Amino acid sequence: MGSAARRRWLGAGGLLVGLLAIGAWWQAGAWLPQRATFPVQGIEHSASDGVVNFAALKADGADFVYLRASDGAKRRDAMFAADLANAREAGLQVGAILRFDPCADAGPQAAQFVTTVPRDAALLPPAIELDLDDTKCAAPPAEAAMASELTTLLNQVEAHAGRPAILKLSRGFEKRYRVAGMVERTIWATGGWWPLDGYLAPGYSGRPWVMWTANPRLRSPASDERLHWVVVRP
Repeated sequence: MGSAARRRWLGAGGLLVGLLAIGAWWQAGAWLPQRATFPVQGIEHSASDGVVNFAALKADGADFVYLRASDGAKRRDAMFAADLANAREAGLQVGAILRFDPCADAGPQAAQFVTTVPRDAALLPPAIELDLDDTKCAAPPAEAAMASELTTLLNQVEAHAGRPAILKLSRGFEKRYRVAGMVERTIWATGGWWPLDGYLAPGYSGRPWVMWTANPRLRSPASDERLHWVVVRP
């Protein structure tokens, strides 16, 4: 094969690879787990994710939405109250998420959450989001210090909610602290698209998951932004 022909062949191969990559990216944005396997599905959402038409979301097959209520001790989601009302009006079940800051005291974080989220038996169990990616201190705390603050947070949030919390646990946080084997709570696995091993969550100390962020970049007519699509283990 001559050099010119070789360049054309390589160029065509590169184009094909690029087109396949674009096709895979597009397909991933449209992918949803089978409803027959996971009958209950919904989204997680915060004000930073843009505006969602909850009626359209319900029509698109969502059963619930978990809304970010607060982030650490200093920030509450500005749209939580409005989104809670609008989601309920659309017929969706609603839960609230607290993003835990392992570098801050648990008491003020719990106080921020309980003053944002109403004490309401109709709400889904509260979710505590654990992720090192958004840690705001130079060095994450040692395991014992983190465990102590997380236990305090759970006690206060669960006393307010009247039920056990769910741990929305990133694999990075789990790798650092091994929370799944330390705290006996329902696991909400994150990451998206990884192959399932039955109902065991890879990277979660062999613990089964009950919720899973299956597609964190779903395209939907309910929003101009990508949605974080979540399924519940049947």
